[in-house]
Amino acid sequence: MSINDSSLKVKYIEKDFDVADLDNSAWSSAETVVIDRHWSGESAPEVRYFTAKLLWSDEALYARFEAEQHEPLVVSDTPKLSKKSIGLWDRDVCEIFVAPDAGQSEKYFEFEVAPTGEWLDVSIEMRPDRRNADWDYRSGMTVATRIETNKVISAIRIPWSAFDRKPSVGDEWRGNLYRCVGRDPTRGYVAWQPTMTPEPNFHVPERFGEFLFIS
Repeated sequence: MSINDSSLKVKYIEKDFDVADLDNSAWSSAETVVIDRHWSGESAPEVRYFTAKLLWSDEALYARFEAEQHEPLVVSDTPKLSKKSIGLWDRDVCEIFVAPDAGQSEKYFEFEVAPTGEWLDVSIEMRPDRRNADWDYRSGMTVATRIETNKVISAIRIPWSAFDRKPSVGDEWRGNLYRCVGRDPTRGYVAWQPTMTPEPNFHVPERFGEFLFIS
């Protein structure tokens, strides 16, 4: 287990599995990162911690989140699961940002999953004067979630076609892991690699960590 290191190992698996199998034995081989800080670098309350694990196969990238949940969920009353939910970041959500080209981390992809099973994918390019977002981007991602007592478990599966490339052992991609939880004025913005901005902002690619693909 690692705690907020700047590099996270992504373990290779030979056999794919359904993202809905949240307890698949493959997850036991993945490195676990405990995410316990706000975007600002300050410690988050323990009741808002979450953990993340990443796996990869010949077909896809997998991410699994296990989030402490000791407060009422902030979710849609009428979730729509058949299409992406724009504005999902305004509710409870776990997120992974992925930049496949470590030398061009300003070009990255954002994937989100809510406790309801709602999801979002978007392709982003950060420019000096603005952030360009392609809302028509279609990654083919699939998600699964399970709400337990004081915990929400969720997972995302993203096929390599979403990135137009597939990693090899030893490759290093860049990215970050986040969680939005709770309501204002105490809403939490928890980050694996804190972005250190004056106000909550996850779109800071220069603060991304490394995803290291291992065998």
